[in-house]
Amino acid sequence: MSESVSGFPRHSQLKIDLGALARNWAFFAENAQGAECAAVVKANGYGLGLAEVSQSLADAGCKTFFVAHAFEGEKARHALGPDPVIYVLNGVMADEVSAFLAGDLRPVLNDVGQVQLWAEAGLGQPAALHIDTGMNRLGLSEEDIDRVEETIFTLNLALIMSHLACASDPQHPKNGMQRDAFVSLAARLPPAPLSLAASAGILLEGDYCFDLVRPGIGLYGGGPFDQDPVPLEPVATLEAPIIQLRSVGPGDTVGYGATWQADRRRTIATIALGYADGFLRSGSNRGFAILGGAVCPIVGRVSMDLITLDVSSAGSAAKIGAMAQFLGRAAPLDAQAQALDTIPYEILTRLGDRFERSYLEG
Repeated sequence: MSESVSGFPRHSQLKIDLGALARNWAFFAENAQGAECAAVVKANGYGLGLAEVSQSLADAGCKTFFVAHAFEGEKARHALGPDPVIYVLNGVMADEVSAFLAGDLRPVLNDVGQVQLWAEAGLGQPAALHIDTGMNRLGLSEEDIDRVEETIFTLNLALIMSHLACASDPQHPKNGMQRDAFVSLAARLPPAPLSLAASAGILLEGDYCFDLVRPGIGLYGGGPFDQDPVPLEPVATLEAPIIQLRSVGPGDTVGYGATWQADRRRTIATIALGYADGFLRSGSNRGFAILGGAVCPIVGRVSMDLITLDVSSAGSAAKIGAMAQFLGRAAPLDAQAQALDTIPYEILTRLGDRFERSYLEG
């Protein structure tokens, strides 16, 4: 038997707590050992809205922002006005120089070609230099520095930075190795503020903060460490409505592929949420939601627009129109990420535009 909602169902809701965001930034600022606390707002503010997130952080006192692409930098500049510093992590290409100059964006120079390009076309405007200390992803190697050392000294360097590969594991020996390499390579370069630590690096024991820190996932409530909890507030609350309830018996299956089978009489709720909304299909038979204080597992496959939950333990809270929480204080981001076999970053940055979004202040 099934029970359905009459009329058009309510939308899934994504509530973004800008007050929690600001308090998380303040937490990192307080733990930055006197370094300036910047903010990473790339990927549309980690999926939560670049303009809203950036403005809230600026109101909290943040003066320096990092994005990944020039077009993100342009959006951030439009939202923030002329005063904040905006760095573009992926650097600058030849056809982007005019956009950087017009938007007062600072490229993070990641290779020999970008160093030479900005020296020739950057009109003496500030830039950051990224040196590779063991990530082997972006940044100049020691050999690259040898090739363009003279050119580097002609730049208006406002920042020298690198990126830790293993900061989420505080005991990993690579952390110290990278810090030592960073100090050694930076000593060869023109004097400039230094930046090594992102969210997890800020909280490592020892001096990883230098002059500027760049928290990212921690601002949005994701724990930066693989295991140790950090006192951060959830920023995103994701809730979706029950649009149908049904009772299934022993042996009945649910969803595409019949991947879940009831072992006894159970109550199944169909939820208006799916991978088209950005909720990962890897949540099939793994993820969970909270309803009436009960943990309700996802049963069957996550489909494009629908998720099925076993709400047998939710009692009277399981009713048409009730909102099941998939992220929030009751459903922590880190716990959901672990259940989905992914990381908090992917969950947040996948959130789509079909939600009814609201921003909470204070």
